[in-house]
Amino acid sequence: MLLKKSLSLLCLLLTLNIAAQIKGTVNDDKGNPLPFVNIFEENTYNGTTTNDKGKFTLNVKSENPTIIFQYLGYKTVKKAITKSQFTESLTITLMEENITLKEVVINPKDNPANEIIRNAIKNKKENSEKTARFKSDFYSRGIIRLKDAPKTIMGQKFDFFDEILDSTRSGIIYLSETVSKITFQKPDKMKEVIVASKVSGKDNGFSFNNAASVNFDFYENYLPFEINVVSPIADNAFNYYKYKFEGSFFTENRQQINKIKVIPRRETEPVMEGYIYIVDDSYAIYATDLSIKGNQMQSPAIDNLTLKQSYSYNSNNKIWVKNTQTLDFVAGMLSIKVNGRFTYVYSNFEFEKQFEKKTFTNEILSFQENANKKEDAFWNTIRPVPLTEEESTDYTKKDILQTKKKSKTYLDSIDAKHNKFKVMDVLNGYSYKNSFKKWSLDYDGPLTSISFNTVQGYRINAGLSYTKRDEDKRTYTRIGSRFDYGFSEEKIRATASYTHKFNNTNNSLLSFNGGSSVNQFNGSNPISNIVNTVSTLFFKNNFMKLYERNFVSGFFGREVVNGFYLNVAAEYSERKPLYNTTDYTVIKSDDLYTSNNPLSPTDETSAAIAKHNLVKTNVLMRFNFGQKYISRPDGKYNIPNDDYPSLSLGYEKTFAATDKNYEYDFVAARVNYDVTLGNKGTLQMAFKAGKYFNADNISFVDYKHFNGNQTHIGQSESYTNVFNLLPYYAASTNDSYSETHIEHNDKGYFMNKIPLLRLLQSQLVLGFHNLAVPDRKPYQEFSVGLDNLGFGKFRLFRVDYVRSYQNGYQGDGVIFGLKFLNVLE
Repeated sequence: MLLKKSLSLLCLLLTLNIAAQIKGTVNDDKGNPLPFVNIFEENTYNGTTTNDKGKFTLNVKSENPTIIFQYLGYKTVKKAITKSQFTESLTITLMEENITLKEVVINPKDNPANEIIRNAIKNKKENSEKTARFKSDFYSRGIIRLKDAPKTIMGQKFDFFDEILDSTRSGIIYLSETVSKITFQKPDKMKEVIVASKVSGKDNGFSFNNAASVNFDFYENYLPFEINVVSPIADNAFNYYKYKFEGSFFTENRQQINKIKVIPRRETEPVMEGYIYIVDDSYAIYATDLSIKGNQMQSPAIDNLTLKQSYSYNSNNKIWVKNTQTLDFVAGMLSIKVNGRFTYVYSNFEFEKQFEKKTFTNEILSFQENANKKEDAFWNTIRPVPLTEEESTDYTKKDILQTKKKSKTYLDSIDAKHNKFKVMDVLNGYSYKNSFKKWSLDYDGPLTSISFNTVQGYRINAGLSYTKRDEDKRTYTRIGSRFDYGFSEEKIRATASYTHKFNNTNNSLLSFNGGSSVNQFNGSNPISNIVNTVSTLFFKNNFMKLYERNFVSGFFGREVVNGFYLNVAAEYSERKPLYNTTDYTVIKSDDLYTSNNPLSPTDETSAAIAKHNLVKTNVLMRFNFGQKYISRPDGKYNIPNDDYPSLSLGYEKTFAATDKNYEYDFVAARVNYDVTLGNKGTLQMAFKAGKYFNADNISFVDYKHFNGNQTHIGQSESYTNVFNLLPYYAASTNDSYSETHIEHNDKGYFMNKIPLLRLLQSQLVLGFHNLAVPDRKPYQEFSVGLDNLGFGKFRLFRVDYVRSYQNGYQGDGVIFGLKFLNVLE
């Protein structure tokens, strides 16, 4: 241990000897500090930027470096630094740039900005190729502030951040830094190793800041925000932008820089506005200062986001390269207002002609050992952007607060406040925590789970569970039970469960369940309790069909290798028929409820199944092809690869049945593929198929049931798992089947171009669904709808018009999508 510490100290001393550090402040001519000034060592890729207060630090290797200070709107300063100045705090003053129109020959027949942008588009492939493959150092810092936080939200206390907010209920709620080594190849191959990571108030220090998530390249046609945003120099940029030439100026190397104002043609589209600076002759990017509104990139919580980039020039290889970038945003919802800035510095570039084949793998990010344990001395020598006083104070304050929060005395005091029992908790629910020992006891009250169905009548559900967590390993063990009572049926049922998550690397999960429950014949539960309650009580449509299941089951699942998941399950169950026990309705009606038999809706005396027992086993394999992942000491975090589909294969077998006729074999496959079509939206596809063997007389429970919808209410983000007008059990089969679901969401591409309608900020959705089973004509649906409907920042609604066909036109209907119902369930 002593040897290891000595070596670490030696390495630190060597670093200090090799890299001298320059410190200082950059101001304007009035003495105001300038943030985000691009600072770099001349003809190198060693650079940094100033913080919010104009402070900077720069590690230099040469004894007499020449430092460039570059800031949009100000004249560039070139300053030679002597060795004696390394210990001084420099003060650099930048003067406003004289931008003139005289530097460009104006063609009266054409907007001069258009010609510059055309040349930038024409030359962007060549300019992009110069930085197509490189290694570099990367630094990121993120800060998010909460401002004027409310004390309550919708009647509930909002006190989560009370200990870190000041008297105005404002303060820093997130602060983190990372230092990493990146290897990158355009357009999206990345290998990043985190050297140091730090999160204010979190001793695990594992920040999610990384280079791959902020790879905004204006030479590409699109910038990857929530949706693809069109670059101002995209191939088709003139369809989305207008440009205005605002003048030009010269760099210290006498290179002419053209300032172009970027103006959206339509404010509702995913486009940016602001300025892009283009180098004359080479038409490379010099800098960007562009903003976009949250509704334009379909992130309604964000009010505005500003992306700034600065590029430095190396006269040795004549390459302009991005070395600093900032993301500033203002956001808010439900009286919560936040703002933040993420700062990124790229330095020490090494450009490669070609990388070895095995350079890039599916692991895009990893952490060096003890990356989260670096001392302040290390950070002070390697951090390229100095902390502001506010940030330094936040680290100190939250480190003290974290030590306090981990103490048993503090945690017990917080628990004592949280664990107070109130009379209404009997109905609403209650939670008892022991935060120091990391366990909790949770009671789910019946008031939040009241529903109605024709078998049980009014139904209440309550639950009790014990959970033990290991927060460092992100694992848990949970033991629970639930109780279900139907007032009309006058019967109580109970289930018990045990779940253990072994690790957060392959997500190994083991669970056991048992008891008695009421289940839908379709195990996918196509109709929710909320929708069914309204449907029955107000419209007398009891579409939910139920049976009783008395069972014991086990499940084990894990990721075997990256992208390959294996789930194994077994169950012994007794299945029993159930019948309607009530005809109650809120709105009086002479119509009778249909029976609980989906095969004979008018027969109240017969059942779809007879009482029987069997054992069911199944194996499910899922392949997420090309899956990327992040490796952190506390687990593995998977990132789907949109370039490839995912494939699921399943096999199910039953045996030990009451009657041999109930035993069968079943195989199934499913392919899901989501494709992003540039800025023209997303295409979602799901293909399913399956086949039963020896299943002529199996129970109706074990048939393949399809997710129909007779309520005209949609509850999901997309409809690639449902037939919107198909009766729930009309096509159930014990033979073979195939399903096709295709849905294209234009993400506003078409709607944003239609006058008046574009004010809705909606998305056009086109859908096609096909179902084929033996002895039936294929069933098809075609739909057209509008998604992302709502009010202000709440976009929770969707409306679709659907037509169905089966050997000719069958019918049509309107589906009202209420996506918030998923949360309520």
